Amino acid sequence: MKNTPKELTQLALDLTQGISSQDRFDRLLSVIKSLFGCDSSALLAFRDQHFSPLAINGLYEEVLGRQFHIDEHPRLEAIARAGDIVRFPHDSDLPDPYDGLIPSHQGNLHVHACIGLPLIANESLIGALTIDGFDPHQFDQFSDDELRVISALAAASLHTALLMERLESQVVNMPTSQGTTNFQAGKLPQTGKVEMIGKSKAMEELRNHIQAVAATELTVLVTGETGVGKELIAASIHQASHRNQQPLVYLNCAALPESVAESELFGHVKGAFTGAISDRKGKFEMADGGTLFLDEVGELPLALQAKLLRVLQYGDLQRVGDDSVLKVNTRIVAATNRLLHEEVKEGKFRADLYHRLSVFPIMAPPLRERENDILLLAGFFMERCKSKLGIQSMRLSHDAVVQLSTYSWPGNVRELEHAINRASVVARAESNDLDFIELQPQHFAFYAESGEEPVLASTSTDTSTEQHGKSPISVDTSIGLKDATNHFQYQFIDDCYQRNNQNWAATARELELDAGNLHRLAKRLGLK
Repeated sequence: MKNTPKELTQLALDLTQGISSQDRFDRLLSVIKSLFGCDSSALLAFRDQHFSPLAINGLYEEVLGRQFHIDEHPRLEAIARAGDIVRFPHDSDLPDPYDGLIPSHQGNLHVHACIGLPLIANESLIGALTIDGFDPHQFDQFSDDELRVISALAAASLHTALLMERLESQVVNMPTSQGTTNFQAGKLPQTGKVEMIGKSKAMEELRNHIQAVAATELTVLVTGETGVGKELIAASIHQASHRNQQPLVYLNCAALPESVAESELFGHVKGAFTGAISDRKGKFEMADGGTLFLDEVGELPLALQAKLLRVLQYGDLQRVGDDSVLKVNTRIVAATNRLLHEEVKEGKFRADLYHRLSVFPIMAPPLRERENDILLLAGFFMERCKSKLGIQSMRLSHDAVVQLSTYSWPGNVRELEHAINRASVVARAESNDLDFIELQPQHFAFYAESGEEPVLASTSTDTSTEQHGKSPISVDTSIGLKDATNHFQYQFIDDCYQRNNQNWAATARELELDAGNLHRLAKRLGLK
């Protein structure tokens, strides 16, 4: 490296160029490859005890969607805790996070050269640079001091990008955490930064819309197909707003029986009705000062829509059974997969409430319009799934990549997550090697866009099934009764859900179940 000052000079100059952060990161790894002749490299950001890839070279594209938690990856944990250059022994028995993820190398990286460079800014770890080579002695000629120069330049590049991100989003403090959020009834978790996986143009436009409206007090209506991630958009809006230190409260309007919907929204006083044994706050009061997310708002009955409109107009409400008026300062983010303007024409939704909710409409893009985001999301879900299943390394085969990329995804991101989880379970059951598993087309089962007949990859459909037009429901008799029952319920409900165009309310009616009970059962079975 002593004879290559030109590359280092260019690397330093890139820090001052008016180019995008992504271009700067990609140039950084190009210089690294030129300097070291490495087979793969990655620049990662460190937030909330995990590393997120920002740029890669020599790795499968799906790696960009993964989040590597340091408690699951000992090499990355060693880099995070070292504070200085880490040279792993070429025959180290610590598993490499990129096992099976380098196109030019199949299986585990049992013997190879590996260097980790922690990236430090203001005495804090902000990321890491990893460099891998198949030759065990590939990096022996480079001294630690030379590597520290690279580390300093990479840290400066990443720090500059984080500062720009901070200025653009007008955040006072640089984010210290980044993670996904699990949505539950009631208050949503406030720890960690919500992250939306994807680098497509549609996702960039979505992020811009979120950033534009988050700093305002406008009511937002998020529309889009089932499974596109409307909850995540609501959480992102709340997090980027000045209300982010106050609660984000979630209410699924579709899961509310009409008899208790008013109490859930506005609360009640003791004795208001049979079973009201004490005063209870409604979701509006719980979200006072914060944000209330009304999911599936199109399912609200007309009578309740009128009462909701009054709260939005005047900011006052009455608990059920109470004549006194309470003032609340609650921001509303609503979501629906219905075409509310059509519902208004048909008299199923109040026009005045629709206009009050849709002050700032946001359309969540369907997955089929998000270009290469499918692979990034698949990588994200595989990384989460493999740790749950005890698999050391997992990736998609080439044929599976083609299959996922060409499928239309009527169930969007939620369907992709379920498909990856199912395929992982099937592949694990078929394999005797938990060190490395490759998901193949036959591990996936997809529903046609009609939602009525299954499309099984690389398999033929039974003619009797085709004649009836419904998906087959089979149970593995070699498993226990509990697992068999859960498996049957999963298939039976999912079949009905797809047949009803992925509408939970219609599914509940066909199954003759209470909508709330169906939602809870679907969540327990992993359908939601």
